[in-house]
Amino acid sequence: MFSYCADPSTLEGLTWLSCYLTIGKQISFYLSFFTVLALLAITAPTALAFGFGGAMLARSRIGPLAVLGKGYIAIVRGVPDIAFFLFFVIALDQAFEYLRHKVKCPDWEEPIRQGNDFIVCQAAKLPLGNAPQWVHETYGFFLAVLTFAIVFGAFAANVLYGAMRAVPKAQLETAEAYGMSQRQTFWRILVPQMWVYALPGLSNLWMVLIKATPLLFLLGVEDIVYWARELGGTKSPRFTDYPHGDWRMWYFLVLLVFYLAFTKVSEVVLDRIMKRLTHGQATAGGEAQRKAAA
Repeated sequence: MFSYCADPSTLEGLTWLSCYLTIGKQISFYLSFFTVLALLAITAPTALAFGFGGAMLARSRIGPLAVLGKGYIAIVRGVPDIAFFLFFVIALDQAFEYLRHKVKCPDWEEPIRQGNDFIVCQAAKLPLGNAPQWVHETYGFFLAVLTFAIVFGAFAANVLYGAMRAVPKAQLETAEAYGMSQRQTFWRILVPQMWVYALPGLSNLWMVLIKATPLLFLLGVEDIVYWARELGGTKSPRFTDYPHGDWRMWYFLVLLVFYLAFTKVSEVVLDRIMKRLTHGQATAGGEAQRKAAA
């Protein structure tokens, strides 16, 4: 905050605005953009790992594994995202505390489930009650990342499963005819080529993931939506040194510009990746490149 911001009641115009935009809560609003970017940076590869594992299970020749993979895809994709986020985070948190309770408090005799209450010993709480605030925030962010990864991992698994099936079987049979094992065929022939078929679906999934980040607000994480609503609402002189009317429209307009700009950059990057992957491939994209070059 600037030195002239000591007495907000004497400020007006751009001077008042410069002080208002540098208060602590505004800084938290700016930092919340990095929270969203961090969520995307961590969730995207984690969800892709879940998706790859689910796709491998779904195409497994072992019956129970195939049922597990297809069941994961079907169940998560069939449940509305909001319902899954609201339920799964609570269930996941209680599951962690239950396991810690069994390890740290083996002599506990009271039932854990008491009516609508879920009660574990203090040592099993996650995080501990005396933990600093940043630990609570980090734990909430971790639960959010894991929940996002599981949900979008199911969609990624469906995309990758279809991409694996789209790779021409003749190429796999040729690899086996040359003496490659099933593992070699999978990693050297199937996996490198499936990305060409998977990228359009994964690109759409990435866009959906970007649009789904406001769900952090439902999970208790102080994201950009939380701060836009908190700061944009009407503030009276009784509760703040910088009173103002209902500015939520302007705050959410900033969010609109942020998401539109971010999705536009994503489109450009994904388009370049797609051109690189389809170069020389026997696909519609590769054929388009050959015709353009000719």
